Amino acid sequence: MTAPPSRRTASPVRLTLCGELGRRVDGAWWPHSNRLAGELPELVGVLHGRLGEVIDISVNWSLSENMPDLNSRHWQNKHQHLMAVTGRDASANLLVVPSLTPGTLASLLLRIAAGMPLSAEHQATPLFRTAIEIVDAARGDAALRMPAAKDVARPRARRT
Repeated sequence: MTAPPSRRTASPVRLTLCGELGRRVDGAWWPHSNRLAGELPELVGVLHGRLGEVIDISVNWSLSENMPDLNSRHWQNKHQHLMAVTGRDASANLLVVPSLTPGTLASLLLRIAAGMPLSAEHQATPLFRTAIEIVDAARGDAALRMPAAKDVARPRARRT
């Protein structure tokens, strides 16, 4: 018996994760479109290696709610969209960066959310300060709306 061919994406999954999971925000995902459900299989596939089999995904927004517009300061009036992904081995809380976010800001958000280093040159920009404010807002939203990844109950292994 052969394994089914793996599904190859036209665009790579844009995702970052902290080295150590269990924070209010463990990283960020920047989907290519606003059709998140269409991109979930690829995201789950990438996360499988780090989290184990994905058994639950929860979000802190409703279907009728628009993604925050990070292209203007109006994002300050809305909570950031977070996704808690629970696997058999670990869990991660991800900031979902709206697909229409400019690449420079999105790249900063991906790196800051995952605790990745940035050069002093990047840190001296107004865009860096905006990215820090957005990630800090997401961390605050996570404290209010999402359980910490380490607090999410995982199913117990069955004995056979």
